[in-house]
Amino acid sequence: MNVDSAPEGVDPNVPNVARMYDYFLDGKDNFAADRAAAEQILKTFPNTKQGARANRAFLRRAVRHLVDEGVRQIMDLGAGLPTQGNTHEIAPEARVVYVDYDAVVCVHGRALLARKDNVDFIQADVREPDALLEKLGGLVDFSKPVAFLMLAVLHFIPDDIAYDVVTKLRKVSVPGSRLVISHAVDSTPDTTPQALEIYKKATASLSLRTREEILRFFDGYELAEPGLTYPNGWRPEDPDAPGNGVDFGYVGVGRKL
Repeated sequence: MNVDSAPEGVDPNVPNVARMYDYFLDGKDNFAADRAAAEQILKTFPNTKQGARANRAFLRRAVRHLVDEGVRQIMDLGAGLPTQGNTHEIAPEARVVYVDYDAVVCVHGRALLARKDNVDFIQADVREPDALLEKLGGLVDFSKPVAFLMLAVLHFIPDDIAYDVVTKLRKVSVPGSRLVISHAVDSTPDTTPQALEIYKKATASLSLRTREEILRFFDGYELAEPGLTYPNGWRPEDPDAPGNGVDFGYVGVGRKL
């Protein structure tokens, strides 16, 4: 990416998590600062790229499952770049709204999605659910089932806000709506300080949670088929993805009671 392509107000010298993820997926929408931070992460967790690919593979399978279940409105919260194999390509008949806070991601995402009537890309912060829902109000029919995709988002949200986000998404959703999560989970907490230090320099802080800590946010949700499982339950493309203290691809499909 050329520095000149940075939108006004974006500092290309400050790494961004969404653009780092783009780098892990071999994308081109990232700056030198993003690549440098991503390479530092890879030194701590060498399998991060495999984990990102496993997460993207899970997204494809989850969206196909949602379509089979009859859901035709899909909100991807913290979407990153809508690269190949993403939601709107898997569910071309669905109403798809991508949401991300990063201005660079939004600008390039809109360019990639130009002239697609059933797809929107909005800039919003999932940590501010009221403002997010207000923006979605003109794009989504909340009287019908909606699926919210939250892939790796919870690691960047403090506990109290995470509960608020999940509660408010649940409140506006009608029966048949879905909450889809996929997160790498920390199984050896002593390995995280290095990653935390790197993310402190990025535009989003990181709290790499354990499996149990993530489950807390979904108390009261019924697990929908195929349930809550590690990636081998989804036949991941890369079965060697888990490792280095992190169980990459911890996944689940949650359904509102």
